[in-house]
Amino acid sequence: MKKINIIGAPLDFGSGRRGVDMGPSAIRIAGLNDRLRELGYLVQDLGNLQVSVPETHPIGETKQRFMSEVSQVCSELCTKVVSMMKEETIPVILGGDHSISIGSIAGVARYYRDQKKKIGLIWMDAHGDMNTPEISASGNIHGMPLAATLGYGPDALTAVGRFKQKVRPKNTVLIGARDLDPLEKEMIRQSNIQVFTMREIDEIGMRRVMEKAIEIVSDGTAGFHVSLDLDLLDPSEAPGVGTPVRGGITYRESHLAMEIISDSEKILAFDIVEVNPILDERNATAQVAVELCASVFGKKIL
Repeated sequence: MKKINIIGAPLDFGSGRRGVDMGPSAIRIAGLNDRLRELGYLVQDLGNLQVSVPETHPIGETKQRFMSEVSQVCSELCTKVVSMMKEETIPVILGGDHSISIGSIAGVARYYRDQKKKIGLIWMDAHGDMNTPEISASGNIHGMPLAATLGYGPDALTAVGRFKQKVRPKNTVLIGARDLDPLEKEMIRQSNIQVFTMREIDEIGMRRVMEKAIEIVSDGTAGFHVSLDLDLLDPSEAPGVGTPVRGGITYRESHLAMEIISDSEKILAFDIVEVNPILDERNATAQVAVELCASVFGKKIL
């Protein structure tokens, strides 16, 4: 029987809007654990990392707000994920803001690095998350985790896991982007990662996008990590997110993407981030998160 370990990372230091620290609870309340057990997995919920709240800490430098707090939590999460991987389980990490992925990806990459293997990364997000403190307009670290994962930015973020570049650009795919900062666009171009914006999804369809993405992230790797920001979806489908952007993918497109990931049988770990119950409507976004997680792990229509 395949095993899944769930851990919550209720980090709210990376975002400019409070509430995502309640995301792990909202997703659990929406029935995640039972849904995965129904699919035949042995599920162990490890609870949440102990994370304090921003009100009890100084902001620090305005270009990298709460840097030390984010770094500490991500380092702890990295260690937890490595332990999960050693137990031959699939980690499912519940955010929190998207900066938690610095730690979760570092853990998966660290585990496979010790085996002299590479991993791929599918980053699903309305935003690029490719800022660094030097070019960030807000200083919010949830706009920096993809850059940090690729090795761009301060050591406090890039050195989590004790090495810098967690994933090679040639094995990294960003899907669903539609709201990019001007300087961030240039960073993305220079990084040479593959980006499928909403235009590409509109033009060639989600099926072709996902087929291409899986080919890229699987090339020379042990498998791939998936990091899903719920603002990938249109706000009409997932209203409870901190930074909604109109023009996102539909409910069915999101399920098709998850189903194609499942069919590949190459997923190594899964992040679900940026669910904000304060902004949600009757926990609808958390319910969508659970349904998408079920599709990633094998739920089929027939």
